[in-house]
Amino acid sequence: MTRFSTLLTRAAAVLVLGSVFLLGGCHMFGGGTKGTVSTAQMKGKFDTTIQAYKEGQFVIDGAVLSAVDAGSHFAYLKDTGKLPKTVLLLPSDDSKIRKVHLQYLARMSIDYGFTAYYDNGGQLTEINAINTKARQLEDHHAPVKIDDGQQCKTAAGCDSVDQAAQQQR
Repeated sequence: MTRFSTLLTRAAAVLVLGSVFLLGGCHMFGGGTKGTVSTAQMKGKFDTTIQAYKEGQFVIDGAVLSAVDAGSHFAYLKDTGKLPKTVLLLPSDDSKIRKVHLQYLARMSIDYGFTAYYDNGGQLTEINAINTKARQLEDHHAPVKIDDGQQCKTAAGCDSVDQAAQQQR
């Protein structure tokens, strides 16, 4: 009887050890993280690559475009029959990818029928237009700064206006 129980113990140990090696092998050779792809591996496989820029703008072919201008660019490509099927959005040196970039690109993917992806911390993620809540395209309006010399609107200057106002009192 003692011989039978040591044989059973050894067989159980071999089964446990074999299971551990099998599961470890599956994890090492691609079974552990299914569905995630590195952006660096797939970068050259996209028809068009654009970059996110400041305040909802995009860099396309080296030019900074507002969301409306980017939409016009894709409309032109559609009219000429050169519309890309896949578009990759990457962060630029000046800006990271923000929610507004994803919303604008989701709207363009709905309007023009391409599939959009973005770099999500080194992982490739598809932009889902429904979950992203696509946003109407808008022009970029930079804040207007008034020079100190232009604040006074009279030809006589601000000092003379202030003096005239004091004399009338």
